[in-house]
Amino acid sequence: MKGYIHLQSGETFTGKWITAAPTSSVEGEVVFYTGMTGYQEVLTDPSYKNQIVVFTYPLIGNYGINESDFESKIPHVAGVIVYEGSMTHSHYQANQSLKDYLEKWNVPMLGHIDTRAIVKRIRSHGSMPAVIGSSKEWSSSRSNAVQQNIVDQVSQRETKKIDGNGPHIVMLDFGYKKSMLTALIARSCQVSIVPFNMSYSKIQALKPDGILLSNGPGDPKDLQELLPNLKLIITKYPTLGICLGHQLTALALGGNTEKLLYGHRGANQPVVDVITKKVFMTSQNHSYMVEEDSLKGTGLYVRFKNVNDQSVEGLSHQSLPILTAQFHPEAHPGPAESAKLFDEFINLVRYGIGREKVYA
Repeated sequence: MKGYIHLQSGETFTGKWITAAPTSSVEGEVVFYTGMTGYQEVLTDPSYKNQIVVFTYPLIGNYGINESDFESKIPHVAGVIVYEGSMTHSHYQANQSLKDYLEKWNVPMLGHIDTRAIVKRIRSHGSMPAVIGSSKEWSSSRSNAVQQNIVDQVSQRETKKIDGNGPHIVMLDFGYKKSMLTALIARSCQVSIVPFNMSYSKIQALKPDGILLSNGPGDPKDLQELLPNLKLIITKYPTLGICLGHQLTALALGGNTEKLLYGHRGANQPVVDVITKKVFMTSQNHSYMVEEDSLKGTGLYVRFKNVNDQSVEGLSHQSLPILTAQFHPEAHPGPAESAKLFDEFINLVRYGIGREKVYA
């Protein structure tokens, strides 16, 4: 059965449904992901909430779905676009096909699409609203695909605690990935995962040794009302900000963010450490970046840069124990070279000076 993806730019691409056709059209922001593997992690990463993901690797689904690679309990993407979807999976850990998994959660997957042509449109015109469905006709003027402030849809409502014999890290959940929590547990941290909008006084009552601002979906400026609270938190405790958490750190301290044309998504983004001059490969998923010129007077300075486009990939602070990364140091999927950032953060927690409480 034929299916269609309609781009806001006015173009339509025809394919065939791999999953059952949706009963109604599905809207979302269309983006592309360049990794050869990792589709299971992408589907369940809350940062992809309500996005239609175009996988650029031509064969998707050949190793199925397993129980260990989920980043959250449910898929968050609005839809999936592939060139070829292999449902005859072959992997010793797999327990179901990609098709079966997506159909379980009513996420449509459209195949036999010229994915390279779509990616070229996105690279030229930017990430944009799109609709997938079974109708040939669609008016771009009626799309409301890019939603505002979707963090509330993916953040947990209650505090969750994980025991450990190391420093106590409070993670503000803007849509965190499971592998981020795994990285902290592997370093023996006690972890409290709290709602993204928890007040400073309630966080203070938890007696944290450090703060982690997690990744999450959407435009960081949709969370403007949180910035005064976040400023209180990150200026009192050693802080690590990842992806959206990185952007919010910059905004809270007076910086600015702007949208990239088509964002960085994939597991092969080269980043340079400005201090050591070493280049390493990173996993990324974001549409927005911190504007470098806006950092003047904030106390923040650029620690990491993207080698390809020179965009800001991470920050440090002149006097406070603050470290941020636009990329994903937990790197699941992706290269593990940047995982040492968690070790650097734990060192900030242990030896930070002038904090309300320092782990010893």
